[in-house]
Amino acid sequence: MRLVDLYSVMRVAGQVRAFRPDPVPTATLARVLEHARFAPNGGNRQGWRVIVVTDPERRCALRDVHLAQHHAYVAAGAKGAPAHGHLGEHLDEVPVHLLVLVDLRALAILDQSLSRPAIVGGASIYPFVQNILLALRSEGLGGAITTLVVGAEPQLKTMFEIPESYAVAALVLCGWPRDRLPTRLARDPVSSFATRNSFTGPPFDDAVVS
Repeated sequence: MRLVDLYSVMRVAGQVRAFRPDPVPTATLARVLEHARFAPNGGNRQGWRVIVVTDPERRCALRDVHLAQHHAYVAAGAKGAPAHGHLGEHLDEVPVHLLVLVDLRALAILDQSLSRPAIVGGASIYPFVQNILLALRSEGLGGAITTLVVGAEPQLKTMFEIPESYAVAALVLCGWPRDRLPTRLARDPVSSFATRNSFTGPPFDDAVVS
């Protein structure tokens, strides 16, 4: 892939929230995972595992788990809690659910001694998830990631016979978009988040070369 093509995909691979029920060819999903597996990860341990869920009953079960977690999230008074809207209520109608797991033994959680939630372990799984989303967009498919179901990990482990040594990292929904895929996403400029030499340094130049 030419560099300009990669950049083009990165700039339009946003969340898709409305899907057609049409099935996704197995060969297409296999191609997505074939390319996603080259994601960077700690020590090249490749601790990811994906359960490709197409069975209607299991998709309904995932919908129910997702909605229950959303309701609990809202009830807890979480600020900025997402409205599940049409997608949450109709999660089972999305033709493919990718339940992404990670082998905890493959993670190097180097920040676990700090007095804040550990985040470093995610570096060995979320680049893989992002690769899936980019590959879906490259195939003309829509993708959406949710981590709401992670809170119901014990339940999911029972439902999907997941070993104790694995953790649930994300649920990626994929299918053919109901509407046209976005051709432009709204994001803050580079100068809003990048500075030179220190946190309070001057904004990093954000001139974009097309």
